[in-house]
Amino acid sequence: MRTQIIIVAGGSGKRMKSDIPKQFLSLKGKPILMHTIEQFTTFSSDIFLVLPKKDISIWQELVKNHRFNTPVNIINGGGERFFSVQNALNQCSKEGIILIHDGVRPLVSKETIQNVIDHTLKYSSAIPVLDIQESVRMIVKRESMPVDRNKYKLVQTPQGFSANLIIESYQEDYNFKFTDDASVFENAGYSISLVGGNKENIKITSPEDLQLAEFLLS
Repeated sequence: MRTQIIIVAGGSGKRMKSDIPKQFLSLKGKPILMHTIEQFTTFSSDIFLVLPKKDISIWQELVKNHRFNTPVNIINGGGERFFSVQNALNQCSKEGIILIHDGVRPLVSKETIQNVIDHTLKYSSAIPVLDIQESVRMIVKRESMPVDRNKYKLVQTPQGFSANLIIESYQEDYNFKFTDDASVFENAGYSISLVGGNKENIKITSPEDLQLAEFLLS
């Protein structure tokens, strides 16, 4: 069964307080994005990397400097993540399955990736999630109230889908309520299936996240 991988890397360095887009920041001697791509190379050679058009030349220079020889298909990003994924899906085959992953999640485990693939093949979708360990409160106007944390999950990537169904789902018009690919898939009328993620699969968006990733890779 064909497996295609879309890695979305359209972030900036604002929360990182960096002039360099966060996906290009160094983690253990090489860009975060290279760590991310390498986690998927044993699962597929069909890798689509979505970058802002202005950042493609930066990536190409990094590839040269680090002698990074993993082949990827470069896709121009859009103004919103939705359009970036849509641009990539337009280049994908409708056969098999598609996994969509955040470029700044370099610590996704191979076990999680394999579980997502296996689950997607069986149920047409697979969203990796984690249980919430802390207490949770919901804000209602100016008040707050406790909620049952067992009714909620933390969502990660990669999110897996049957290729033809996710391509069809992204034909819908953009809605600001689309927070991830699962919400687009569900909006098209398809059901979401959950699978366990891994705690180390953090999204690096702050200097503290980068420090934690350095520690976890030590």
